[in-house]
Amino acid sequence: MMKKVMVVMGGMSSEREVSLVTGKGAAQALKNSGYEVYEYDLKNGHKFSKELIKIKPDVVFNALHGTFGEDGSIQGFLDILQIPYTHSGVNASAIGMNKQVTKEVAVSLGINVAESQKMTFKKFKEKGTRIELPYVIKPVSEGSSVGVFIIKTEKDLKHVNYADENQDILIEKFIDGKEITCAVINGKAHVVTELVASKEFYNYEAKYTDGLTEHILPAPLPDDVTNIVMSYSERIHNALDCNTVSRSDLRYNETDGVVFLEINTNPGLTPLSLVPEQAAYIGMSYEELCKTLVENASCKKI
Repeated sequence: MMKKVMVVMGGMSSEREVSLVTGKGAAQALKNSGYEVYEYDLKNGHKFSKELIKIKPDVVFNALHGTFGEDGSIQGFLDILQIPYTHSGVNASAIGMNKQVTKEVAVSLGINVAESQKMTFKKFKEKGTRIELPYVIKPVSEGSSVGVFIIKTEKDLKHVNYADENQDILIEKFIDGKEITCAVINGKAHVVTELVASKEFYNYEAKYTDGLTEHILPAPLPDDVTNIVMSYSERIHNALDCNTVSRSDLRYNETDGVVFLEINTNPGLTPLSLVPEQAAYIGMSYEELCKTLVENASCKKI
C-alpha cells in the first residue's frame, strides 16, 4: 500500500530557511519514489495538530532543524499521537542536541573530546573561563554553527553576544587542524569527508552557500585515522540509539589526534549537505536515502 507521508519543514528555529530547503528536496524525492506526499510548513503548533488530524499521515518526515525539530520536542508530540516519524526518537534527539551531555556520553565511550566548560553567557561575562586561549564559544543547544565564535585573542570577545544573557554556552578548547565529518547510515559509517572552508571555519554561511566550502571525499587521512573517525561516529550513533542517519563532526591534528565535537541526529538534506553526498559515494541515491528514512520511521509504542 502506498504510504501517505507528511513532510514537515520550516519551523520556528534559527535554522528555518535550511529546513525549508531540506523539506522541499525530500518531498520531491519521495514523490519520485511513488509516495503520496503532503508538504507542511510548521509555523503554529495548534494548526499543525489540526492538519495531522485532517491528513492522517502514515509517516511524518521530519525535515525540521534546530529547536523543536531535533531536540526531542516534535518527537515526543508524535510519540503521544502514535504517528511514526523519520530520524531519531526523543532520547537520542534531546541528548544529541545538548552538546555538553553528548560530550559526557562520548567520554564514557572512550571517545576523545576537547576540554570544555559550560556556563551561562552572563556568568561568562562576569567571571570568564578556565579554558585557555584559543577557544570556541557556542550555544549548548543549537545547530548549523549558529552563534559560534572563535576566540583567539581577548579582542575577539567584543564580537560575542547573545540576546539572552541566561543562554547556556559551551566554552571549548579550539582544536586546530582538519575539519572532518562522518555520516552513519543504518548503524554503519562508510567514508569521511574533509571540509575546507574559505571562511575561518565551517560556519552557517559556509555550510549553505555554494562555492564557499570544498568537500574532499574521501578525506586524505591515514587509514588508522579514518578508522578512528568512523569508529567514533558509529559508537556515539549506536550509544544514543539514533535511527537510520546521523552525522558526527570532528577535528584532527597530529598532536590532539581525532577529537569528537558533536553529533547531528537530524542532519541537513539540502543540495549542499554532507549526508546525501556521502550516501551517493556508497551508491545510495538521494531518493533511496529519503525512502530509507521513511521505511525506517517509527514512534514509541504505547
